[in-house]
Amino acid sequence: MTLEARIAARIRREGPISFADFQTMALYDEPDGFFATCAGAGRSGADFITSPEVGSLFGALVARHLDRVWRRLGKPDPFVIVEAGAGRGKLASDVLRSEPECATALRYVLVERSARLRAEQREHLTLEPVDETLGPFAHRGDPDEPLEVVPGAGPIVSALDDLPAAAIEGALIANELLDNLPVHLVERSSNGWNEVRVGVDDDGRFGELIVPAPADLAAEADHVAADADVPEGARLPVPSALRGWLERAAMLLNRGEVLLVDYADDAHGLTQRGQKEWLRTYAGHGRGATPLEAPGRQDITCDVPLEHLRWAAGGAGFVITGEVAQAEWLHDLGIDELVAAGEEIWRAGAHIGDLAAVAGRSRAVEAGALTDPTGLGGHRVLIIAR
Repeated sequence: MTLEARIAARIRREGPISFADFQTMALYDEPDGFFATCAGAGRSGADFITSPEVGSLFGALVARHLDRVWRRLGKPDPFVIVEAGAGRGKLASDVLRSEPECATALRYVLVERSARLRAEQREHLTLEPVDETLGPFAHRGDPDEPLEVVPGAGPIVSALDDLPAAAIEGALIANELLDNLPVHLVERSSNGWNEVRVGVDDDGRFGELIVPAPADLAAEADHVAADADVPEGARLPVPSALRGWLERAAMLLNRGEVLLVDYADDAHGLTQRGQKEWLRTYAGHGRGATPLEAPGRQDITCDVPLEHLRWAAGGAGFVITGEVAQAEWLHDLGIDELVAAGEEIWRAGAHIGDLAAVAGRSRAVEAGALTDPTGLGGHRVLIIAR
């Protein structure tokens, strides 16, 4: 049975489903949801591009940020990094290649739902069993004694299909993950909120049905809207899955911080721009069809509502310690310094066609893409800590 047929059968069996349920099946169902079959992030032949895929510069700057976190925590060993939505491991590979100061203490866990992308991680990284990353893995002498953590053994890298059930000291990274978490859709009505649900007609075409929002969804929609003037008929996303993800992140992170990088906007901006601008589809590096068309064959992304994110983070026990545009964050980490150093490498090696020189020269192009305020540079970077 095709994905479309499975979604249609569920609707006929259960009645109209939430947009969040439709999005979950369209993106994550096995074996034919979008992330089970798509080309993923990258350039040629891929479906979309993220900051790590621009080049190695983004990973080098993330490594600088992780060093700051490590020093702030008192240089713990082990220092555990969990990257959620790690894809094929490009960011992790670039972080390690930059040889951060925390490298010998580093335990890096890639979390990726797609089995195919987890398999591709081995093309970039040497993966070890996860118990060597998250737990003690060596005897200090007597083999009958309990295993202990060996300091200075990093970096050690492993992979999982979900956030680990552990309490770590370190950081959780989510780069362009939150925009793919399922959202409910609500529409302002004269007496509160309606929910936009998904139905199917006799020909198997999916369409919208507007129903009164349940009380809990309406209450959460109020946190999305915050103090914005949302006129009747205007729509907003309600990312209930984001709230649940942050609660799980709080259980994982005993001490440290979460680095969130994503499309985001406040309620006023979302209302002014409209659903067609904050709920988008992509395939083959281009905009796709409407969200209810071609499930499994296009990405469905939604801007993160900032007021809701702040509320959900506080409810999970986090404190927001930073909130800036990606361009500003990268400048603070020293992107201009790395570009200048790359230009020096280019001047020194260009006459012999040195590969390091070519890579140095490319830093300026990468920096332009990463800091472009109309593109990747306009992403919001939020740092939340415990």
